[in-house]
Amino acid sequence: MNNMCTLDDELDPRILPQPGEEETWAETFAPQNVSFRSAKPAFGEILGQSRAWRQIIQQIEIIAPTDGTVLISGETGTGKELIAREVHRRSRRRDKPLVRVNCASIPTELYESEFFGHARGAFTSAIRDRVGRFEAAAGGTLFLDEIGEIPLELQSKLLHVLQEKTYERVGEDRTRRADVRIVAATNRDLKNEVAAGRFRDDLYYRLNLFPIKAAPLRDRKEDIPLLAAHFIDLAVRELGCKRPRLSDAGIKTLQDYDWPGNVRELRNVIERAAILAQGDALVFDLAVTQASPPSPELEDKDQPEPDYLTEAEIRRRERENILAVLQKTGWKIKGPDGAAELLEMKPTTLTSRIEKLGLKRPDTM
Repeated sequence: MNNMCTLDDELDPRILPQPGEEETWAETFAPQNVSFRSAKPAFGEILGQSRAWRQIIQQIEIIAPTDGTVLISGETGTGKELIAREVHRRSRRRDKPLVRVNCASIPTELYESEFFGHARGAFTSAIRDRVGRFEAAAGGTLFLDEIGEIPLELQSKLLHVLQEKTYERVGEDRTRRADVRIVAATNRDLKNEVAAGRFRDDLYYRLNLFPIKAAPLRDRKEDIPLLAAHFIDLAVRELGCKRPRLSDAGIKTLQDYDWPGNVRELRNVIERAAILAQGDALVFDLAVTQASPPSPELEDKDQPEPDYLTEAEIRRRERENILAVLQKTGWKIKGPDGAAELLEMKPTTLTSRIEKLGLKRPDTM
């Protein structure tokens, strides 16, 4: 049983092969030029066969059977939530809920209510009792995603619950027991956040009992053929497109790219190429993201620099700038170190600009 409650549905990770499906998947969907070093290249929902992948699997196997707190770090799109799911699935709490809380999406004034619940009448809009996430996850696992986004002034309340294993609903005197296993994830360097005074050191040490580092895709490029073949299958099933061919040249193109968006970006690229291929060989156009600025010596020095920009050029530069900031912040729009703050604009203005420019957050994992 894999119950997973989410605070928001913005990210809906796609399911990779389940235990027992790995060999069939490998035989059916992998490109012919891919040789498997392992008969079972999937570990639950996590797919791979690289050394970096194997290290993560070993760590999961060690910590999952215990009730130890896990802190998963890594760049956006590296599969931190899949790791959290696998820790839960292989724990003694597997038959109880896995509840996900996206800490970045909670308004500051609602943190206590979201975490601990509230009693009717606790505040103006509290028209009924509400169960908090700790209570919803009772007996199971509470996955605190983007833990680094919790405001500093509220971190002490979370620390208290982790230490004392008790909490009270907002507006209620009754003390409740917090019988949950904590798995947290972040794309920030929490050590640096502690040094900068943005994250409590005592909370960091409480969370960092067993750290797991999710490897970026550029460090596990030997997994790209497996992932690409799997995403091709998903594209055929979910998008209804004809099954395309993945050639050796296509694989080389994918492996020569550094994937700043990691597995999420890979899936996006595969799906777009599969739609365009219409059953033929996949062609990957990564030139825009791969291209480096032209060297000064290669430029035509006799060509004068224009003293103005066209509307199209302005929009192109604005789009590239906003996209670069969104990738840097992991598509966090508001709050400290969010894209709106870095761009010095209101979050609502940035959201409107993103929609106008047609920018879409990758949801490839």
